[in-house]
Amino acid sequence: MSFNDMSVAAAMKAIQTDKYVLPAIQREFVWREDRICQLFDSLMQGYPIGQLLFWTIEPQNVKTYRLYRFMRHYHARDRQLCEEFDTEDVVQPLTGVLDGQQRLTALHIGLRGSFAAKKPYGRKDNDDAYPKKNLYLDLVSPEDKAADGVLHEFRFFDSNAELPHEGWFPVCEILDMTDTSSLSEWVMDRDFDKDTMKRANKRLHRLHSVVHVEKPLSYYTVEEQDLDRVLQIFIRVNSKGMVLSYSDLLLSIASAQWTNRDAREAVNGIVEAMNAIGGGYDFSKDFVLKAGLMLLDIKSVGFRVSNFDRPTMARMDDNWEGITSALELTVKLASELGIDARALRADSALLPIAYYLYKKGVGEKYLSSSNAASDRSAIRLWLIKSLLKQSGIWGSGLDVLLTALRTVIEKQGTESFPAEALEREMAARGRSLVFSEEEIERLVELKYGDKLTRPLLVLLYPFIDTSHLMHVDHIYPKSRFTRAKLKRDGVDEDDIEHLIDWSNRLPNLQLLKGVPNQEKSAKFPATWLQSAFADKQLRQSYMKDHDLRLPDGRGGWVEPGGDPHSFETFYENRENVLRSRIKELIGQG
Repeated sequence: MSFNDMSVAAAMKAIQTDKYVLPAIQREFVWREDRICQLFDSLMQGYPIGQLLFWTIEPQNVKTYRLYRFMRHYHARDRQLCEEFDTEDVVQPLTGVLDGQQRLTALHIGLRGSFAAKKPYGRKDNDDAYPKKNLYLDLVSPEDKAADGVLHEFRFFDSNAELPHEGWFPVCEILDMTDTSSLSEWVMDRDFDKDTMKRANKRLHRLHSVVHVEKPLSYYTVEEQDLDRVLQIFIRVNSKGMVLSYSDLLLSIASAQWTNRDAREAVNGIVEAMNAIGGGYDFSKDFVLKAGLMLLDIKSVGFRVSNFDRPTMARMDDNWEGITSALELTVKLASELGIDARALRADSALLPIAYYLYKKGVGEKYLSSSNAASDRSAIRLWLIKSLLKQSGIWGSGLDVLLTALRTVIEKQGTESFPAEALEREMAARGRSLVFSEEEIERLVELKYGDKLTRPLLVLLYPFIDTSHLMHVDHIYPKSRFTRAKLKRDGVDEDDIEHLIDWSNRLPNLQLLKGVPNQEKSAKFPATWLQSAFADKQLRQSYMKDHDLRLPDGRGGWVEPGGDPHSFETFYENRENVLRSRIKELIGQG
C-alpha cells in the first residue's frame, strides 16, 4: 500500500468531482454537530486526526457494486442516507474510502454543506423542527481553552437566524478564498477594533492554512483488486476493538442492492422467526445468507464478495419469500423430529434439507402428511447420523461439500429425499455416515461434559420437552463415587477405579429439569424415585421411559438400588440398552 498526504481542499475537490466515493459496505453518517466542531478544532490546533484508507477501484469493479456519493446536506429525518452514484458511464478508476468516511463527511458538511437535526421537543412531522444549519467559526472571542481542550469555537447556526455578532465566519466560504488577500478584505469589511481585527485575521489565516496549504490528511491507498482481500482489510481497519462480522459487511452490500425490501431488516426478521420455533434455536445471519446462496443455486455457497454482486442480490431479493418459507419449514421439521438447539451441533446440516424442501415446493402440510412420513423419516435418520459423527461432517471444506450435496439433490431428489445418494457422495469425500463398532462404543461410553453427550441424550429420548432448562444429571450421584466414600461403603478395592470412571459416563446420565435436579442432589436413584414419584405407576412409567429399571431374573423388573453396590449391575444393563438404542437411532440396529 502506498502512503501519501493531502490538503483538506484537495480532498473536498475529489469528493465534489465524484473521484472519491463510498462502497456499499460503509455505514451511514452518524456524527453529530459537536463532533464535527471538535474535528475542525483539532485541525486548527494541529492535532492528528487519524490516517485514512483508500481503495483504487478499477472500472470493471466499479460497475459491479453499488457506490455512493458523500453526504453534503445532512437531514436527520429526510436525508440520512447517501445518494447512489451512477456507475454506468465510468471509464476511469475511482477511489473508494474504506476508512475515514465519517471524518471526510464531517469536513464536507462543514465546508460545503449543511446539517439539519431535530430541535428538542420538536415534532417529527414538522418541517420547522429541522432547521438547516451551516458551520461558523468565531474569529473574535478571546482565546480561552475549554476544559475539554477546545480552543477554537466552531458552531452550527440556523441559516435564517441572526448571528450573535459579526465575528462569526461562515466556514463554507474558505474554500473559495484561495488568495490570502481575500482574507484580509473580509476582516477589513467588519467594524472591528485593532486588537479584535488582529485576532480575527490570525484565526482566519489559520483556517485558510489548514484547508489550503497544510496537508493534515494522511492516507494509504490499496491497489488490490481482489474484492475479498479488500473486504478483509476493511474488517481489520474498522474493527477498533469491536468484532466485525464478514457476513455483516456482506449484508451491508446486500442492503445497498436490494430494491423490494430492506435486506438487513429482512435477514434479522427471519433469524428471529427461526430462533423462536420450538424450544428456541440460535441461528445467525451467516446461516441465512449462506442459505440464500445455497437455495438459489449460486455456483459457490462461499462467503465471497463476488457472490454478492447485483445480479445475485436481485435474485435473492426477488425470491426472498420462497427462501424464508423453506427455512422456517426446515427448522419446524427439525423441531418436530426431536432435534432441538442442543442436538443441532451444526446449523449447516439443515441446508441440504432446506434446499430439498425449497426445490420440492412443499408447504406446512409436509410436516403432518402421512404421504410424507417416510420422507421425514429418511431426513431424520440422515440428519442424526451426520450430527453424531465425531469426525466432524460439517467442519472444514464445508462450502465444497454443500455444493456437491446440492447437486445430488437437484439430480436425484425430485421424488423423495435422496438419503442414500447423499451418503454415497459424502462417503466418496471421506465423510462416511456408517458407524463402526468402535464408533458406537465411543458413543455408548461418552463422558459427562463431552460436547456430544447432551445432543445424544436428546436424540435417544425425544419425548423429553427440551423447551425447559434440562440438566445432564448423574443417576447414581457422582459425589458418592470418590475413593474414600466407596471404600467406606465397603466396595472392593479392585472395583473402585472403574466404578469412579463409570459414574461419569453415558449409562449413568439422564436429562432432568433444573429444579428436580437440585432436589435430587446426592440421593441414590431408589431414594430419589420414591420421593419424586410417590405414585408407583408413575414411577414405573418414568423408569421404563428412561431405561432405569433392572431385570429381576424372573421376567420382571425392579427399581435401581439405593447404594453403590447395585451400581455395576445397573450400569452394565443400561449400557446394553443404550447400545441397542444408538444402533436403532443410526439405522444399524
